[in-house]
Amino acid sequence: MVLNKNILALYFLLFSLAFCYSQENEIVKTDSIPVNKLDELIVTATRNFRQISSLPLPAQLISKQEIERSNSLRLSDILNEQTGLITVPNFGGGEGIQMQGLDSQYILVLIDGVPLVGRSAGSLDVNRITMGNIRQIEIVKGASSGLYGNEALGGVINIITENPKYGFNGKAEYRPGSFNTQDFSTSLNYKKDKLAITGFINGYSSDGYNISDSEILNTVEPFENYTLSTKVSYALNDKTDISLSGRYFNQNQIVVATETLAGESDINEWNTHFKANHKLNDHWKSYLEMYITNYKATEYLDITEGTRDSESFYDQLFLRPEMRVLFTPNATNEFTGGIGFTRETLNRTSFSETPEFNSPYAFVQYDSNPSENLNFILGARFDSHSAYESQLSPKAALRYAFTSKFSIKGSVGYGFKAPDFRQLYFDFTNSTVGYTVLGYNAVPEALAQLEAQGQIANILVPASQFNEQLKAESSLSINIGTDYIFSNNLKFCLNVFRNNISNLIDTRIIANKTNGQNVFSYFNVNEVYTQGLELNTQWKPLTNLTIAGGYQLLYAKDKTAEEAFENGEVFARKQPASPAFQLKKEDYFGLYNRSRHMANLKLFYAMQQWKMDTNLRTTYRSKYGLFDSNSNGYLDTYDAFVKGYAIVDFAVNKTLFENYRLGLGVDNVFGFTDTQNISNIPGSIYYGKLTIIF
Repeated sequence: MVLNKNILALYFLLFSLAFCYSQENEIVKTDSIPVNKLDELIVTATRNFRQISSLPLPAQLISKQEIERSNSLRLSDILNEQTGLITVPNFGGGEGIQMQGLDSQYILVLIDGVPLVGRSAGSLDVNRITMGNIRQIEIVKGASSGLYGNEALGGVINIITENPKYGFNGKAEYRPGSFNTQDFSTSLNYKKDKLAITGFINGYSSDGYNISDSEILNTVEPFENYTLSTKVSYALNDKTDISLSGRYFNQNQIVVATETLAGESDINEWNTHFKANHKLNDHWKSYLEMYITNYKATEYLDITEGTRDSESFYDQLFLRPEMRVLFTPNATNEFTGGIGFTRETLNRTSFSETPEFNSPYAFVQYDSNPSENLNFILGARFDSHSAYESQLSPKAALRYAFTSKFSIKGSVGYGFKAPDFRQLYFDFTNSTVGYTVLGYNAVPEALAQLEAQGQIANILVPASQFNEQLKAESSLSINIGTDYIFSNNLKFCLNVFRNNISNLIDTRIIANKTNGQNVFSYFNVNEVYTQGLELNTQWKPLTNLTIAGGYQLLYAKDKTAEEAFENGEVFARKQPASPAFQLKKEDYFGLYNRSRHMANLKLFYAMQQWKMDTNLRTTYRSKYGLFDSNSNGYLDTYDAFVKGYAIVDFAVNKTLFENYRLGLGVDNVFGFTDTQNISNIPGSIYYGKLTIIF
């Protein structure tokens, strides 16, 4: 694997120039630009800076201090420790995020406000994101399509990267650990007068690990990846500033499919983001953005003798220009509006064509504080689309503070998830097993070809039923919560949520093949819901001790399945040979891979006199089901479940000579593994970490 030499050359050229310029100007100025306290402010929820404590929406903020103290390497590490979030492993060791019981395909992931792409099977791998240059992470729960459109059906995670401080400075970090894991990062920053430049490089590699009984196939094969990012900003005058940023990611991994098939996979991802901000006067501000990103993945498998067995590729291009304005007529009212256009193409193995999505959109939001105690937000977004019906996504939120210590808040919003390229254009036949999967739009032509070739024994769903468009999945999201501050050292937050998902896209058998296998396609079928509550609390019993905890209660169910259980239509056997018995409504457990209970507890202690800090972090997940073990088509209480488990992480850090920081820790202290069901927990991970600030 080789990084693009032109990108590396540009990176080092920029910082060589910045260093030379800084040496010629010995006068060091203090930063005259007002700095927002980013541990208190959040931008994702409204696309404008707001104090998180005053938001009427359910939101969380992960600070830079928490990231540094926990010594997190990848985004999955820190997200797993947040209330209501859990990462779910996918093929190749990647992990997608589940929020309030909603899968990764319904959660929009942003970096500096622009989306990541590359959902090869609906799930976006959050392990692609390094923690080395992250300033804070903002999480907004509930449908957010009113501002962000597609894929924000369940919520938004926005990763905010670092901005440079005045002068020339930098940081280098190195963390070795178990499984020969190596992580190295370096950042260089320069800021003076109107110019600011920052750059970052991260290298991450591992020998992989094996927690299964196989002597040939690893659970996760060896891999290495690199991340390179840079940002240049310039203030043209007091009212106008521009910035240009870019990110490049490359990963190479060994792929072992069977005892006789092995190869490699390679991922190349890049993006470029241009922004221009202009303040017209005290009431009007305008913003212009242009974003383009490309995600390309290739994979091949060779027979051990060297003969190529198979190749696959995935090449997605995403382009989005956007313009928005902010109008503030007075201190209590704020209007935000914008228009944009999204163009998306995907060239992929086993597609019936090379599709293109085009989607213009417009949004508006009104944020008002009619009184000191009351805040409400009203907004809506309209998305037109070339491949599915237009979507109108309204939202409303309200917060009322009864006192300075007690407030209630509620929000309701509409979210949608458009049919993806795979669900529309897939044309895949498994050469080994013999089944076929067709995208909705590919069915008429592909099914006719299979029938002409004599491969179809029986058509269950005629091609005429595929004449209309596949509908976008939609969600009505309701969140009601309360914040209570008992004292300066103790606070309590409760949120009750409900997400109703309609037009859920699921697979369905549309034909039987002559080889005994089936042809599958995608349909709008089920309606599901997730509901429950989230509790977060933070207590500081001592000046240097912080205790934080969270708990989620979750019910995630299919409405059709509930009706089947209620009508006495579902049966089960305790043993394969035992007689079947009728199941009751309360025997229905819910959707797969959802735990009824999840909790976390974090203790952070700072020993300032020794310049040390230490922490103990625990997460718990109760039992959950991965498949229907008694073959009745549902997950019920008589199925086999993955047992509940707890993970305990420990870290200690000490600052030496002001600019050096040494960290030691153990992730998964008690070495929990589940060799049959959980592939992303490899046992105890021991590590050390050295940070140098210059």
